[in-house]
Amino acid sequence: AVGMATNIPPHNLTELIDAVIKIIDDKIADTETTIEDVMRIVKGPDFPTGATILGRRGIEDAYRTGRGKIKIRAVSEIEPMEGGKNRIVITELPYLVNKAKLVEKIGDLHKDKKIDGITDLRDETDQTGTRVVIELRKDVNPNVILNQLYKHTQLQDSFGVIMLALVNNEPKIFNLLEMLSYYLKHQEDVVTRRTKYDLNKAEERAHILEGLLIALDNIDEVIRIVRGSRTTQDAKNALCERFGLDDVQAQAIVDMRIRALTGLEREKLEEEHAELLEKIKYYKAILADEKKLLGVIKEEIIIMKEKYGDERKTSIGIDDGELEDEDLIPDDSTVITMTRLGYIKRMDIDNFKEQNRGGKGIKGMQTIDEDYIEDLMMTSTHEDLLFFTSKGKVYHLKAYQIPEASRTARGTALINLIPLMPEETVSSIIPVSRENDGKYLLMATRKGTVKKTLTTEYYNIRKNGLQAVTLREDDALIEVKAVEETEDIFLVTRFGQCIRFRAQDVRATGRASMGVTGMRLEDGDEVVSMLLYSQGDKMLLVSENGLGKKTNLDEFTTQFRGGKGIKCYKINEKSGNLVGAKAVTESQEILIITTEGVIIRTSVAGISTLGRITSGVRLMNINLDRGVRIASFALVREVPEQEKDMTAADPEDQSRSRESEEEEVLIGEDAPDPEDNAKSESEEEFPEDLNDEDLDPEDLAARKILMSIQDGMISSGDETE
Repeated sequence: AVGMATNIPPHNLTELIDAVIKIIDDKIADTETTIEDVMRIVKGPDFPTGATILGRRGIEDAYRTGRGKIKIRAVSEIEPMEGGKNRIVITELPYLVNKAKLVEKIGDLHKDKKIDGITDLRDETDQTGTRVVIELRKDVNPNVILNQLYKHTQLQDSFGVIMLALVNNEPKIFNLLEMLSYYLKHQEDVVTRRTKYDLNKAEERAHILEGLLIALDNIDEVIRIVRGSRTTQDAKNALCERFGLDDVQAQAIVDMRIRALTGLEREKLEEEHAELLEKIKYYKAILADEKKLLGVIKEEIIIMKEKYGDERKTSIGIDDGELEDEDLIPDDSTVITMTRLGYIKRMDIDNFKEQNRGGKGIKGMQTIDEDYIEDLMMTSTHEDLLFFTSKGKVYHLKAYQIPEASRTARGTALINLIPLMPEETVSSIIPVSRENDGKYLLMATRKGTVKKTLTTEYYNIRKNGLQAVTLREDDALIEVKAVEETEDIFLVTRFGQCIRFRAQDVRATGRASMGVTGMRLEDGDEVVSMLLYSQGDKMLLVSENGLGKKTNLDEFTTQFRGGKGIKCYKINEKSGNLVGAKAVTESQEILIITTEGVIIRTSVAGISTLGRITSGVRLMNINLDRGVRIASFALVREVPEQEKDMTAADPEDQSRSRESEEEEVLIGEDAPDPEDNAKSESEEEFPEDLNDEDLDPEDLAARKILMSIQDGMISSGDETE
C-alpha cells in the first residue's frame, strides 16, 4: 500500500469564487487565463483563526508548484502600562495552535530563564475573542521579548502546503490555476448532468400533459371508453388505439380525477405545459452551448458568494526574515559605564547636557562605599563589545544586551551577563566591528607589554569566553584597539610619560601569546592609555584632580618600541597623576566622571591646547578634600555644525576665554624638565589651595583675575544631584 499526504489550507470563499469567475469570463471570451491572473485575485490562504502570513514567497511557491511553506505569525500589540512598563497582548493565533499549550510553553521558557523579563502571564480569552496578556519588566525591550517568543513558541508557526488530489483515481499535485480549473470542470460536469436530468423530467411531464390535454378535448368519448371497458388495461388499450397515445399517457388519463374536468384545472394544465416547453428549450440550449453552461455556473457561484462570502481574516504582512533581537533595536549612540565592583549599565547620551569646562557636572549613578565608576565608554547599541578580563579571557556581548538604566541607577552586576570566574574581573571593554576584517587587535597591558593579533581570531567567541592573552600575575589589560600595520601607536603612563612607535614594529602573534615590550616604565609607573594617530590630531590628557589639556600629536617623535618615551604631562601635587589620554579632534565632546559618579559633558574645543610639559586647565570642579577624584573619561561624538553655531560664544566671551588661557600660561610658567628636549611651555592653573596671605601682591592680583574668568565660564545649568 502507498500513502500520500495532502495538506491544502483554507481559503477565502469570496476570493476563490472571483478567481473562478475570471476563468469563466476568459473561456467565454476565448482567452487564456494565466497563473498570475488568479494569483492577483487569490491573495493567499485565509485561516479561521486570523493571524498574519509573513511574506508572499511561501504563497507563490504553493500556488505555482503545489508545494510551499507558509509562515504564520500571531497578531499582537505592545501596550504601555503605568510606571513605564509594557505588556504584550496577543489577539490572534496561528492556525491549529493550542492556546493552553502555548501559554504553558511561555511559562516554561520564563522559568528556565530562556526568556527573561516577564512578570505576569495570563489568559483573558472570553466570548469576545482571544486575549493572552504578557506583562514585562520596566527595563526590558518589549520588541526583543516578542521576537524571542516568535523564535521559541508557536506564536510564529508554519503551514506546509501540499495541493494533492485524485484525478481519475490517480494522485496529482496541482498549482492554483489547475486546482481551480479542475473545480470548474467538475462544476460543468455537475451542471450538465443536473440539466440532463431536469430535461428528462420536463419532457416526461410534458408528454403526460399532452395526453391529458387530448383527453380533456375528448372528455365525453374518453369517459364512454373507460366506463365501457371491463378492466383498466382494456381501457388503456382502447384509449391508445383511439387517440394515438402511449401507455404512460393512457395510464395518466385512467388515473385522472373528476376535478380535472373543470375549466380551472384545464387552464392550470395548459400553463404548466407551456412552462415545461420553455424549460425544455432552456435545458437543451444549455446542453448545446458550453458558454451558456459556463454562464449558469457563474450565476450560481455568484449567488453562493453573496450568501456565504466574507472578508479575509488572515492578513499578509512583510516577511522580515529571521529577525534577530538587533533588528528590533535602534542603532543609537549610548554611554556604557562599569564600576570597580563590576556593575554595568547602558544610558542614553542625551542624559548629559553639554557644559563648559570647569562645571560641576550631574550625578551619573548612585555609588556605594568603596565603589566608583572605573570605565566609561561611548558606543552604539549595535556594537559588538569584547570584555577582556584580569585572567586574560575575552567575552562577547552586544551593547544592547547590557540592561539600560537611569542616570542615577547602579546598574547590573556583570556576573549576570557573562560567566566570570571567582576573583575574575573585567579590566577592559572594547567595541569591535566586522568591518575590521584584515586588521589587527593591538593590546596594551598595565606593565607596558603590547601584543598584536588578527581580529579574525576573536570572532565566534563561545558563551564561556575565549583565552585572549597570556598575562603575568601582576599585569592586566588596559586597552585594545583595532589597528593597521601603518598605524602609529601612543602609550601614555600614569606619571606623564608617552612613547610613540609604529604598529609594524610589533610582530603579530597568536591569540594566547604574551606579547612584547612596548614601553619601559619607572618603578611604580603604569600605562593608563593607548592612542592611535589616526583617531585625532591632538592628545587630550586628564588628571585625577580634574585638570587637563590638549597637546598636538606631532610634538611626539616616533621611536622604536621598548623605550621610556618623553614627558607629555607635568605631574605635581595640584594635578595628581594622569587618569588617561585620548586622541581627539576639535569637533568632539567628552564625558568626565568622578569617583562619586558625577558626570560632566563638555566640548573638546573648549579645552586649551598647550605644550607637552604642562598640567593644563581646570576641566571639572571636584571636592578634593572629600577624596573625590576623576575616575575616567570618554569621547562622546562629533558635534553637528548646527550645534556648533547654537553653542558658539559671543565675541566678548571668546575674548574672556583667550584672556583666561593667557593668564594660565603666565601663572603656570615653570622650568622644563631637563630629561626632555621640549619647549618651556608650562601653562597650568594657579594652585587653589593657597591662601591669599601666602601670595605676593602681583600673584594675588593674577589669581583674582583668573578666578573671576573661571567663574564666568562655569555652567550654572546642571549641578550635582
